[in-house]
Amino acid sequence: MALQITGLSKTYPNGVRALKDLSLSVGNNMFGLLGPNGAGKSSLMRTIATLQDPDAGSIELDGLNVLTQKNEVRKILGYLPQEFGVYPKMSAIDMLTHLAILKGVTAKGERKEMVDALLQQTNLWEARKKALSTYSGGMKQRFGIAQALLANPRLIIVDEPTAGLDPAERNRFLNLLSSIGRNVTVILSTHIVDDVRELCSRMAIIASGQVLLEGSPTEALLALAGQMWSRVVATDEELRALESQLKIVSTHLVGGQHEIRVFAPSAPGEHFKAVAAGLEDVYFLNLSRGPKN
Repeated sequence: MALQITGLSKTYPNGVRALKDLSLSVGNNMFGLLGPNGAGKSSLMRTIATLQDPDAGSIELDGLNVLTQKNEVRKILGYLPQEFGVYPKMSAIDMLTHLAILKGVTAKGERKEMVDALLQQTNLWEARKKALSTYSGGMKQRFGIAQALLANPRLIIVDEPTAGLDPAERNRFLNLLSSIGRNVTVILSTHIVDDVRELCSRMAIIASGQVLLEGSPTEALLALAGQMWSRVVATDEELRALESQLKIVSTHLVGGQHEIRVFAPSAPGEHFKAVAAGLEDVYFLNLSRGPKN
């Protein structure tokens, strides 16, 4: 499965430029799309999912023109948007059965087998007859993956799937995504760096509708090797002074004091210690640099 996005641009009627000549290549893997809120991630996902048209550009999915062959694309696509609606009084099993019919799974035996298997896979079997309105946030997200997997899609898009989940539910959801990603192409759109670090072999960072970095997390970390430094700063005045002198990638509070992480080819001063680069460093550094063009 290959997804090729070329020169995609989108400006909404209110004047917001969501996508600006954006190009990406997604292969047969778990692909992470990182960016802050408002970066254009959801606009890109909605365009790939055939829910809106761009102003310019093209998208090709395994030989299909996504912009002109929408019905064919939808047959092989699963989509979990950031917010999705369900009939709250319906049970999970009834809702999945209804959606399977809409997906074209008309044979009753095949449909029952598919729905039952998905409820087992997403660990919702015991709650299959409960109303969806009674589900926790994590259960609703797992139901969202179940509906996205109906009819055996070859590409699955998930948009901000772990936002708002507690740590236990987040771990369950990421484990589920990981198992799915072994067999189909998954695009994971998120602003949570750890989601990409834990799951994805390829990634892109976007901001203001443009690609800042595309590649593997491993390659991105290697590019920063030996160039990340850390120091604890005692006062706000000292912090402001260092901010004017150094390339500070991020700051964290540790015991009420600021721990700063600095990008520099050599030790930037006294009391700095070398630290291993993390994907969060890659993320913040590329956001601070902005687009290359």
